[in-house]
Amino acid sequence: MPLTDSAVRNAKPSAKPQRLFDGGGLYLEVAPSGGKWWRFKYRFGGKEKRFSFGVYPDVSLKDAREKREAARKQIAEGTDPGITRKMEKAQQSGGNTFEAVAREWYERYLPRWSKSYAASIISRLEKDVFPYIGSRPTGEITPPEVLAVLRRIESRTLETAHRIKITIGQITRYAMATGYATTDPVWSLRGALPPVTQKHMAALTDPKDVAPLLRILDDYEGSFITRCALRLAPLVFVRPGELRSMQWADVDLEKGEWSYTANKTKTPHIVPLSRQTLAILREIKRATGGGRYVFPSARSTDRCMSNNTVNAAMRRMGIDTRTEITGHGFRAMARTILDEVLGFRPDLIEHQLAHAVRDPLGRAYNRTAHLPERQKMMQAWADYLDQLKDGAEIVPIRAAER
Repeated sequence: MPLTDSAVRNAKPSAKPQRLFDGGGLYLEVAPSGGKWWRFKYRFGGKEKRFSFGVYPDVSLKDAREKREAARKQIAEGTDPGITRKMEKAQQSGGNTFEAVAREWYERYLPRWSKSYAASIISRLEKDVFPYIGSRPTGEITPPEVLAVLRRIESRTLETAHRIKITIGQITRYAMATGYATTDPVWSLRGALPPVTQKHMAALTDPKDVAPLLRILDDYEGSFITRCALRLAPLVFVRPGELRSMQWADVDLEKGEWSYTANKTKTPHIVPLSRQTLAILREIKRATGGGRYVFPSARSTDRCMSNNTVNAAMRRMGIDTRTEITGHGFRAMARTILDEVLGFRPDLIEHQLAHAVRDPLGRAYNRTAHLPERQKMMQAWADYLDQLKDGAEIVPIRAAER
């Protein structure tokens, strides 16, 4: 039964804490000392959480119920009221502290992330960053302070240090955009951490190591056009020059196909477009659809973007472009995993790579050969990459034929 004013007022302490429930997650906790605290219990992100609404009688039953409804509304809108409360307290106690700004940034981008990715972001911040610079005013944090945080993480794992460096950079750039800070201390730390280049190259075909790389690409916060190119590269695994010179005239969004002449073989080629790929293309079309190229140069829409554009973006994210991860790295990744993990036929994979595949009589296949099977393969590949980014454990199929 819901609580009444008299029941709250007359509640007596006992040897153990008592809980008097009002419904909807709200309850009154009566401590053995006689104190009465309003508590709110809820679930968010699959976890049970709770926090306080204040002390009775300072906060009446009516006030507590209003706070409960406000919190329930936040949950329905996809916002964790507990995190909002922490952010408000941090702002009240320290103004624009790094933790307050970081939690504000986190709340803003939370709807765009998967649950597992969001959980990993906040966990890393709470474990490795907030205890050291969380209480510092964001605009006063210096590069040496950030580097000290990264050095502690580097002693455990270099890759995580690079990822947290990216996250801190995203937060400080958000702070600059929203007026909390005027400088980005992470910008001065380029080259401060050893690169993880060989590790990326060696582990490129291992699914558990592909996932962090994909998340790094998704986290890019520079040019919108460059970000779209980075997100599209692993989905279509074409040669770097073919991706950069992609033209709208060759793309059929309704049919879900991209047709062009392969650079190396000089033969017509078709890339079936997955739902994920089409979503990216429809997004960028609003920006570049009026021109010739999908990824135009920043200097002239009559030219496609240069190879240096993507390479520079990769370097800023701590990836060594000598590994050719923007192009041939993704091709090797797709070739290996599609065969050894997802179990697709090698001839389908080779044909999709625009290699010189021939039939048993020595004749080159035409561009529409096995197109329905390749369409299924490309969609399965895109779904697989999404599962990797979300942290799913993928079991090898090794099916003889799909």
